[in-house]
Amino acid sequence: MILASLLLAAAAPVTAVEAERAFAADAQRQGQWTAFRKWADPTAVMYNPQAVWAQEFLKGRKDPSRSVEWWPAQSWVSCDARTAVNTGPWHNAASKADGYFTTLWMRQASGAWRWTVDGGDALKAPLARSARPTVRKASCSNRALRLRQIERSYANRLNRTAPPGDSGYARSADGTLLYNWTVTADGARRTRVQLWTGSRFDTVLDQKVAAPSA
Repeated sequence: MILASLLLAAAAPVTAVEAERAFAADAQRQGQWTAFRKWADPTAVMYNPQAVWAQEFLKGRKDPSRSVEWWPAQSWVSCDARTAVNTGPWHNAASKADGYFTTLWMRQASGAWRWTVDGGDALKAPLARSARPTVRKASCSNRALRLRQIERSYANRLNRTAPPGDSGYARSADGTLLYNWTVTADGARRTRVQLWTGSRFDTVLDQKVAAPSA
């Protein structure tokens, strides 16, 4: 029993990139929506196209015969390495479609990674697949200034609403990574990620998804 526990701990993902790869691998082995349910936090949010609670949306959903494939290309990580945003290409061989995903990951007290917000969009041309994802980590310095800037950010009305409404706001426990999303009434969506540089929050991702066609 002890040996099995040690082996399981050794195999557990340490980084959000490793968690993303394990999630994608489970989708191929166990089924697409099975893997989504397995790796989702109980309060995870996805879009349909409005924001929905992921576990409610995925409950009982039948796995497609062939799962979408995806892989991380970029990862932005908080200073404490417990919160990260991954983005990269996806490919659906069954429909011959391509696109990109963006996923917010948080590491639990147990050490397990769980995705908490997931979205993306289709693309007319596939993104290039990189052999190794680009990883950028937030600065750990100047905590007092960081907290003052977080307070100003949180004062924004859009950053105080609770999902799955029309917007959501999340940040890492140490406040070095900020994540904000909004959805309009027609389903258009915007996702922004900010990373602390030591003197300011740098917007490292600002994605806009058009409203679905009628």
